[in-house]
Amino acid sequence: MKPRYQLSPSHISRFGLAVIPALVCSAIAVPTQLQSAIAQAPKENRPLTIRSDVQEYDSKTQVVTARGNVQLSYPARQIQATAAQAQFFNKERRIIMSGNVYILQQDGSSIRGETVTYLIDEGRFIAQPKANRQVETTYIVNDTPNQAKAPAPKTPALKRTN
Repeated sequence: MKPRYQLSPSHISRFGLAVIPALVCSAIAVPTQLQSAIAQAPKENRPLTIRSDVQEYDSKTQVVTARGNVQLSYPARQIQATAAQAQFFNKERRIIMSGNVYILQQDGSSIRGETVTYLIDEGRFIAQPKANRQVETTYIVNDTPNQAKAPAPKTPALKRTN
């Protein structure tokens, strides 16, 4: 028999989704304070935390818009990001970040761009640069010690010409 004060997992999940509009409304009411909202993926209930100066939530479209000093943390995907603005589209399961976007993954890989879209279900980033600039991505390549390494080719001797 469960004690009456204990909530079932489905109640906890519903409570988590009910907290989003309350947090977003508090962000609108007090924009000078750093606010956060927690959105959960519907299938696995893994938290996505967005912190920003101001946030808005549209209950019809289920879109959270965060502006100003945006910090995004998605531990289930080992992603941390910063941007000027971010939008989380819950129905479409995508995140669009814009304005000096920097994304860091736990392995040390990173992406810098003006606009980056993250497709949650595909685990795919689409990055676009500012006009006349480029996107920068740094990959961390792990060399495994068991892998046979071919020696680097020898550099030919320098021939001098007078």
